[in-house]
Amino acid sequence: QVELVESGGGLVQAGDSLRLSCAVSGRDSTTNAVGWFRQAQGKEREFLAAIGWSLGNTYYADPVKGRFTISRDIANNTVDLQLTSLKPEDTAVYYCAAARTFYLPKLETTYDFWGQGTQVTVSS
Repeated sequence: QVELVESGGGLVQAGDSLRLSCAVSGRDSTTNAVGWFRQAQGKEREFLAAIGWSLGNTYYADPVKGRFTISRDIANNTVDLQLTSLKPEDTAVYYCAAARTFYLPKLETTYDFWGQGTQVTVSS
């Protein structure tokens, strides 16, 4: 069973940066894709980025391309999401998820395992 635990959320000001981390345990070779999503209050969950564990390839949603960066640390079994130039509209609960796929999906229904989420609040 894959377990995902997010950390690093908090309250920041507009323009600040924040680094979220997802600790991944129990992963096997069939669970290659790890993604980050967010859900703002009253809105649907939104795909942000994904990374392939074996190759390190990445895929970003257009709205966050250039502002958010996903990376993995194989030695520590973590997948991080670096958030920069944060805006109040980035306020949301951020989730990491893992999928039993080799490609990098953006549909949340493709992901098999989810973390509990970490709150990011950006004040203006």
